[in-house]
Amino acid sequence: MVNPLNRPVRVLVAKVGLDGHDRGAKVIAAALRDAGMEVIYTGLRQTPEMVVNAALQEDVDAIGVSILSGAHMTVFPKIIAQMKEKGMNDVLLTGGGIIPDADMEALQEMGVGKLFPPGTNTKDISEYITHWVAAHRNF
Repeated sequence: MVNPLNRPVRVLVAKVGLDGHDRGAKVIAAALRDAGMEVIYTGLRQTPEMVVNAALQEDVDAIGVSILSGAHMTVFPKIIAQMKEKGMNDVLLTGGGIIPDADMEALQEMGVGKLFPPGTNTKDISEYITHWVAAHRNF
């Protein structure tokens, strides 16, 4: 799909909370870079506020949160609330990790985009982000 932005899609990849397992986030960041996206990796132990502020400063098209700690039902709603408060209504919030299907559905009902479990093909993730940005970003 053609990217209507006339620039690479910009994605912020974040690890929120005390979860110190960042191998998956780094793999995703590299895969998205390989797919032609510009990636900003925030590193470990970010707060939802730090993630949203960084995304706003970097003018990203998407935020990807990697979460393995089980705090997804706390982290994603806080990020969505911060995004709404700052008017980031055309920025995708997606992510992945250990998230039960029922929780994925509940989070999507709150406004979180598609969530990806471990083992997802990275091409599926990059295609999802590219298609979402093309369809939803205000240009």
